[in-house]
Amino acid sequence: MVVNVGNTGNVESAAAGAWGVAGRYREFSWRRARGRCTAHEELSARIGHDPELCDLLSGSLPAGDKQQPDLLLAAVRYLDGPHAELGPRGDMAYGRWREWTIRHWDEVRTVIMQRSARTDEPAHCATLLPLLARLPQPLALLEVGTSAGLCLHPDRYRYRYHYRDEDDRDTGRGAGRGALPRDALQGDAHHGDALRREPLRAEVEAGEPGNPLVFGCRTGWPADELPDRLPRIVWRGGIGLDPLDPAAEPDDLRWLQALVWPGDEERAARLSAAVGAVRSAPRPRMVRGDLLDELPALAAEAPPEATLVIFHTDALIDLPPARREEFARLVRSLLGGRAGGGHWIANEHHSVLPWTTPPALHPTHPDDALLTLALDERPVALTGPHGETLRRLPGAEDVAGD
Repeated sequence: MVVNVGNTGNVESAAAGAWGVAGRYREFSWRRARGRCTAHEELSARIGHDPELCDLLSGSLPAGDKQQPDLLLAAVRYLDGPHAELGPRGDMAYGRWREWTIRHWDEVRTVIMQRSARTDEPAHCATLLPLLARLPQPLALLEVGTSAGLCLHPDRYRYRYHYRDEDDRDTGRGAGRGALPRDALQGDAHHGDALRREPLRAEVEAGEPGNPLVFGCRTGWPADELPDRLPRIVWRGGIGLDPLDPAAEPDDLRWLQALVWPGDEERAARLSAAVGAVRSAPRPRMVRGDLLDELPALAAEAPPEATLVIFHTDALIDLPPARREEFARLVRSLLGGRAGGGHWIANEHHSVLPWTTPPALHPTHPDDALLTLALDERPVALTGPHGETLRRLPGAEDVAGD
């Protein structure tokens, strides 16, 4: 099949563009999908070795975010195109996927151009909660790089912290990842948002006892320093390139579900449950646009009597280094100029936080997917990419207690 890639400039630039796209897909397969999603691992690897399809992608999509693999793979799923959910499926399955994608390319491209690959992982709230609960209350939360604002509602969820020692050996019954069923909760129910401590089982739970959505998090954070109440939040705002409202717009929820990788039913269920948990809550103030351009005006809307907390999770990776530095200067200026100050919580890969001291990884944990949780530019913990682990760093007790 001959693919018409349209006007891609001269032959040399078109070839360079296709080569870059191919490398991006192979990198995605090897570094991001391998060991996590066999369907995406195989599909992205095959795309990376398909010069004709890479020619189409480089010639009809603008360079940058719109050429990222997540967008293409999610767009095909969103449009109910073929996708090998269980993978690997072989040449025949890829041929069907490829033929369908090229035949429906105008529709696929429209979705890619209209949407963002940014998705919320509400379970990140489990790693943010120990910091949020210790800050002066009430709070005004401002999330930079949000998608649907699900992380702006840490007070709508329930949490189970499963304690482990410094060698990462579980010391209690497993909490597991993500949402836990209602029958996993045991013991006497407390009213309101009170904390229940169970030292014999090395578990700590926080939040409304009757909430069926429970985020499990394995941690070595001392039980007596975990929050004894949920934060009191009086204002919520977010900035995103494509802010979504999945609680009110079924199409937005459908897109978020398409971004969940095939085979990760647990995360898909967690997403749906979180959307249900915030459905009755007032909508946060959501702003569409560039995070640097929109941040000053949105921060100014936060009530002066509240502690402003600017936070972001895995969001700065999309910015070039110079813009990251500019963002850091802007946050410092905004918080420094605010009456009563405020706080900055960053949950990013350490490579995009050059202004913080890189954490020393435990030799038994060389996982490069871990994020560094920092409070006011001081590293506090290493966190799992989906909020499943919270490993406190040496000296974090001084930071968290400031």
